[in-house]
Amino acid sequence: MRKDSWQDGVLGTNCPIPSKWNWTYEFQVKDQIGSYFYFPSLNLQRASGGFGPVIINNRDIIPIPFGQPDGDITLIIGDWYTRNHTALRAALDAGKDLGMPDGVLINGRGPFRYNTSLVPDGIAYETVNVEPGKTYRFRVHNVGTSTSLNFRIQNHNLLLVETEGHYTVQQNYTSLDIHIGQSYSFLVTMDQNASSDYYIAASARFVNESLWQRVTGVAILHYSNSKGPASGPLPDPPNDVYDKTLSMNQAKSIRLNVTASGARPNPQGSFHYGSINVTDTYLLKTVPPLRIGGKLRATLNGISFQNLTTPVRLADQHKVKGVYKLDFPSKPLDRPPKTDISLINGTYKGFIEVVFQNNDTIMQSFHVDGYSCFLVGMDYGDWTENSRGSYNRWDAISRATIQVYPGAWTAIFISLDNPGVWNIRAENLDRWYLGQETYMRIVNPEENGKTEMTPPDNVLYCGALEELQNPLIPGKRRLFLTVLTALLASSLVFC
Repeated sequence: MRKDSWQDGVLGTNCPIPSKWNWTYEFQVKDQIGSYFYFPSLNLQRASGGFGPVIINNRDIIPIPFGQPDGDITLIIGDWYTRNHTALRAALDAGKDLGMPDGVLINGRGPFRYNTSLVPDGIAYETVNVEPGKTYRFRVHNVGTSTSLNFRIQNHNLLLVETEGHYTVQQNYTSLDIHIGQSYSFLVTMDQNASSDYYIAASARFVNESLWQRVTGVAILHYSNSKGPASGPLPDPPNDVYDKTLSMNQAKSIRLNVTASGARPNPQGSFHYGSINVTDTYLLKTVPPLRIGGKLRATLNGISFQNLTTPVRLADQHKVKGVYKLDFPSKPLDRPPKTDISLINGTYKGFIEVVFQNNDTIMQSFHVDGYSCFLVGMDYGDWTENSRGSYNRWDAISRATIQVYPGAWTAIFISLDNPGVWNIRAENLDRWYLGQETYMRIVNPEENGKTEMTPPDNVLYCGALEELQNPLIPGKRRLFLTVLTALLASSLVFC
């Protein structure tokens, strides 16, 4: 959303699309390439679907750092509850945990019946058809509610080449942990003898995996010359019950390809982030959900975010007071937790360090809208200033969704060159719904219309400005990317 948080699709930037209305998102994809997805952002609606992939290709004059694949395959994976989003929301409102999902879907379909005791008969499953000897680009997105998944293809290597818009150092993996909200691209060569079909598996991670066996998505990789159906056990998941560093070390191995061109012809490594002075540091601490005012809430630095009723930049434009506060603490404070609408007051062209300290009991993902962030470090224990000595200051991967292991920290660098209001949130939908988010407000004090877009013609009004909305004229604009019709009051966000 370059220069344009008006199109970001969360409550801090957009009013919900009223039921039976449509609203067109129009935004630049300049200076971006890679694999993303869209989804509804309100009230756990993503748990009921409404998501899909977005692919941004290199311009023809800029080469990709690998041979042109023979095909492009998208796999959308995620945990799935048979209860709909309203029932899940009611459980959280009642102070309950969501519990174990009912399964994992791959492209909206259930598991192949690889085990007759775990998988009932008659479930539709996904089949990926391929030709022997060819190489395909697999784009894999975890759009689930709360479960990290390990992705693997039986007897095939996954050559990682891109994640969330940046080309990576190319490395082979037999499996990769994909956390909530993350996207990866792999090159997979069909180099097996096709004695049978092969399993594609996505299984739950960082849970009691023997208990969660049924929470496994299974699709089929089918060669055109396959000699029979897949059979036998699934390919093994990582065996790291007694080695909590295995997954983290895998995450640290994902690095930026500094010589490849991205959206522009200059190499991705030409932005020397490691030599830039940090202007501000934010240590964002999470703990297990707790009760505030008798209700279960989730917090960042002891603050559980209240839903905005008037978007921030609309309030700024119309000089509406009291909508939000610019007092989000830069570190945890010794005070009782509270609900509030507290934002980070970012400095335009600042270069900030954000450390997520996960003192919760679960694996978490966090997403930063409007930016791609350098993931410079992670480790178990409490972050201290001495932790900076372990930072990767040369080829850290740049991405928008980062994982934070339970009892651990993850540090990112962000160059605040994109004015607007940008959401920082837990991607785990239960924690997000319970208030684990905030926003960064970044304003260019010399704004002249070149660094931040003006409100679109079809801007929606709500909250303190709802009287400005013409109820007879649903917002419409010329089609640029897509037009989405809301069956519920909703907004859409792009990851």
